[in-house]
Amino acid sequence: MGSIQTFPIEIPKEVIQHWGWFLAFGIGLTILGFAAVAQAFRATIATMVFFGWLLLLACGIEIAQAILVGQWAGFFHHLLAAVLFGVVGFLLVARPLISAETLTLFMASFFLVSGLFQFVAALAVHWPGWGWQAADAAITFVLGLLVLAKWPLSGLWAIGLFVGIDLIFFGASWIALALALRPA
Repeated sequence: MGSIQTFPIEIPKEVIQHWGWFLAFGIGLTILGFAAVAQAFRATIATMVFFGWLLLLACGIEIAQAILVGQWAGFFHHLLAAVLFGVVGFLLVARPLISAETLTLFMASFFLVSGLFQFVAALAVHWPGWGWQAADAAITFVLGLLVLAKWPLSGLWAIGLFVGIDLIFFGASWIALALALRPA
């Protein structure tokens, strides 16, 4: 196996000068993440409504695009996408609890299948670090089992919890970047 080659990255001085803003952004994201974990039910509802409104906005954009394309062959594709975005967006906004339960069921199923597939692939291929891939696969599979075992109740908190955890780690990565950019 070959070695991994790294390339030097030169960070502009303007970015380094504003490392404090990256730090503040990371701290803000981390605080939001902890709030989402603490209030997982509310974060789940807010996430469903937010994505519903995004899909309704996408519906409007697709309708405008369909009108602009006119007689072109892509007209029906844009119109079909607009209908799909509109219906799903409306359901997410109008029925966030049922939407969260349904998406949680799909998410748990995805974790089960994905974890199983990754585990079999890790055992079959034996790439360098295959043990980490197998461990990740096992954690993903168990996470799917845990979410599915508590379904439909898990639908009320799982999405908000996962969004919160993601925000915590995303914020931590910005904090790490800011501290690495901080002048000595």
